Amino acid sequence: MRKTDRYKVYGANSLWHVYKTVPFWKVIKNFTVIQLARYTPFLKVKNWLYRTLLKMEVGDKTAFALMVMLDIMFPEKIHVGKNSVIGYNTTILAHEYLIKEYRLGEVYIGDEVMIGANSTILPGVTIGSNAIVAAGTIVHKDVQPGSFVGGNPMKVIYTKEEMEKRITRDEFL
Repeated sequence: MRKTDRYKVYGANSLWHVYKTVPFWKVIKNFTVIQLARYTPFLKVKNWLYRTLLKMEVGDKTAFALMVMLDIMFPEKIHVGKNSVIGYNTTILAHEYLIKEYRLGEVYIGDEVMIGANSTILPGVTIGSNAIVAAGTIVHKDVQPGSFVGGNPMKVIYTKEEMEKRITRDEFL
C-alpha cells in the first residue's frame, strides 16, 4: 500500500478545491521552473533549479532526462538519491486529486536507481537503491532495493539476488 495522507472534500470534486490545498502563486512558480527544466540540456542547471527553487532533495550526479515532469503542486515531497537516472518523459507525482478526496505522499527514490523512459511514479512510493524500473512502468507500490521491475501492473522481473547473479555472469559489467 502506498503511504499517502488522505483529505476528504465536500461538494465538487477535489480539483475544484485545488487552491485551498496549494497557493496559486506557488503553482505558477513551480510550473514555470519545471517547464524550463524539462527543456534544458544542462544537468547541473536542472538540479540547481530543483534544489533551490523547488526545495527538492536531489543527490549528487543525479540526471533528469529531457521532458521529465515533476509534481507541480508539491515537488518538495520528491526525494532522489545520488547518481540516479530519471528517464525521458517520466512523471513523478506527489499528489492525487480524486472525486471525494485528495491524497499527498512523499516519493523516495534511492541511490543509483535507473528509471526507464515514460514511467509514472505515483505518490507515496519508495524505490530502493540500485533498483531498475523498466520503461513504461507505472510504479504503484514500493520497489525493493536492487530489484528490477516493469509493466502495468508493475511486477518484479528479477529480485536483488537474481540481478546479482545476472551481473556476475555479464562479462561487460
